[in-house]
Amino acid sequence: MLRIGEFSRLARVSVKALRLYDRLGLLKPARTDAFSGYRYYSGEQLPRLNAILALKDLGFSLGQVGRLLNEGLSRAQIRAMLELRRGEAERALKAEQERLARVEARLRRMDGEGGVPGSHEVVLKAMGPQRVASVRETLPAYSEVGRLFGELRAYAERHGVRPSAWVSVWHDEEYRDEDADGEAAFVADGPLPDDGRVRESLLPAVEHMAATVHHGPFDTIGVAYAALLAWIEGNGYRVAGPHREVYLSGGEQGNPDYVTEIQVPVEKAEGRERPA
Repeated sequence: MLRIGEFSRLARVSVKALRLYDRLGLLKPARTDAFSGYRYYSGEQLPRLNAILALKDLGFSLGQVGRLLNEGLSRAQIRAMLELRRGEAERALKAEQERLARVEARLRRMDGEGGVPGSHEVVLKAMGPQRVASVRETLPAYSEVGRLFGELRAYAERHGVRPSAWVSVWHDEEYRDEDADGEAAFVADGPLPDDGRVRESLLPAVEHMAATVHHGPFDTIGVAYAALLAWIEGNGYRVAGPHREVYLSGGEQGNPDYVTEIQVPVEKAEGRERPA
C-alpha cells in the first residue's frame, strides 16, 4: 500500500486532485486508516486513474467521467458521448479558427496588406423597390440564415425560377446574440407564387443607401461593417432601417473570393449638414 503522497508522486497527479477524485467517487483509496484518516492506494488502481486522466484529456467533465466509469454504460452510449464530445471540440475549433482569421485580417489591415487604404469605399445611392421571394424567421444565430436560403433554393427549383440576386435583411435595431429577426430573399423576374413559408414580398425603396463591397470570407466582414459605420457617423448620417447583405459571387461563404455588398439605409442626423 502507498500513502497518498507516495501514490501522487509515482502517478504524477497532485494530492489535491486525488482528494477531489475521492470526494466525487471517481477513485476511492484502497484503504483509509480509521484512526489517522490517512489514505492508502494500491498500484492496481493506476489503470483507473489513467482512464480518468485520458477522459479528462478528451475534454469530458468530471461528472461525465464518472458516468463513463461508474454507470456501466453500453458501447452505444459510450460512443454517443464520444461523438457528442467530438462535435463540441469541432465547434470550439471552428470558433478559434474564425477568431484567428479575424486576427490575421486585422494584422493585414495594420500592415497595409490585403488592400490599400480605402479598400472599403462607401457610396451613397438610391435604391428602387425590389420584388422578391422571401422567408423570414426569428433565428437562434445569424449563421442560421443559410437554412432559410436552403428553403429558397428548393422553392426556386420547384417553380423554375432563376434568381438574379440573393439578399439577407436584418430587421433588429441592435445586434442580438440570439433570436435575430432575419429574412432571406432573392430577386427574380416573373411569377413568384406563395409556397409554404416562402412569400412574394417587396423590399422597399430607399432614398439614401450607404453601401460598401467586401471581398473575402464572412469571418472578416466585420472590417467592412466598421468602415461603413465610421463613414455614416463621420458624414453626419444615422441608420434609418434594416440593413441588407447582397451576395454577389463566391459560392461558399468561407471562400476568400466571396463578394458581399453591405447596404444600410441612412438619413441625416439632426444638427449636421450634408457634406458637399
